[in-house]
Amino acid sequence: MKPCKTTKTWARTGHRNLLRHQQSGNYYARTFAGGKEIWKSLKTSHRSVAEARLAEFVKDHRKRLGNGGENSAKMTFGQAAKIHLQNLDDNPRLKPRTRDYWRQRLVALTKSWEGLNETEVRKITQSDCKRWAGKYARKASPTNYNNTIALLRQVLSCAVDAGVIYANVAAALKRVTIRSKEIVLPSTEKFNALIVEMGNGHGRDSRNCADFAAGLAFTGCRLSEANALEWRDIDFAAGEIVVRGDAETGTKNWELRRVPLIPDARTLFGRMRSERPGELLDAKVFRVAECQKSLDRAAKKVG
Repeated sequence: MKPCKTTKTWARTGHRNLLRHQQSGNYYARTFAGGKEIWKSLKTSHRSVAEARLAEFVKDHRKRLGNGGENSAKMTFGQAAKIHLQNLDDNPRLKPRTRDYWRQRLVALTKSWEGLNETEVRKITQSDCKRWAGKYARKASPTNYNNTIALLRQVLSCAVDAGVIYANVAAALKRVTIRSKEIVLPSTEKFNALIVEMGNGHGRDSRNCADFAAGLAFTGCRLSEANALEWRDIDFAAGEIVVRGDAETGTKNWELRRVPLIPDARTLFGRMRSERPGELLDAKVFRVAECQKSLDRAAKKVG
């Protein structure tokens, strides 16, 4: 069998080793050997038949690896990581920022574990994982620690799927408890004072920053969602705001949602619209993309 490169004609099925050719509808098995992809046509367009044939293919593939038939037992962690990153890139449900975050976790992992990329995965032991985790937990935040061990498991899982190892030695690593931070919200009076102080700043966009801060508070939108709001999304008649998110990446969960236009939001957007009546419906509601500096300045002054 010869390695074959993936193309955009392949559709994912939810099973890492099973893909469907979009044009023919036939299923193919995909596994890995020596850091390279190995493909085999399952010669069927029926999912149940494909899954049965896939199980046999994977079984035979692992048997060949066990006999040294494809020399894949020498897969390094770096090679397994490359496969995992390709899986992330192939997943259409992941946003670019999510892919970037997992790449950051991989950098953090390999930086904190000397020589990991060059180490053969079959030589990585459970004790090695626990030793690294113990050291890393002392310097990483709980969130970064948990996600980095998750990344370690995912990469080693690729080696398991490829038949290089039969068990994930990172599976026993324990997550740490993440304690929720206490959020202290300002009173209504202090919040209003902050918005007024932001608007009274001497910057060119002081008023725009104040409107942006108020809009975030009154809608509950994330920064990227608020930045994407257009006038067509503010439905005064229906009393709701349509949150679409970024034009390319959408909202966090990819779903359009509708937010009630509460009285404070209606007043804010009504005033803004009356001040800019000539703007088209596809014009952005907010004229700034962030307001942190303005908010920090106002907070120091208001106290």
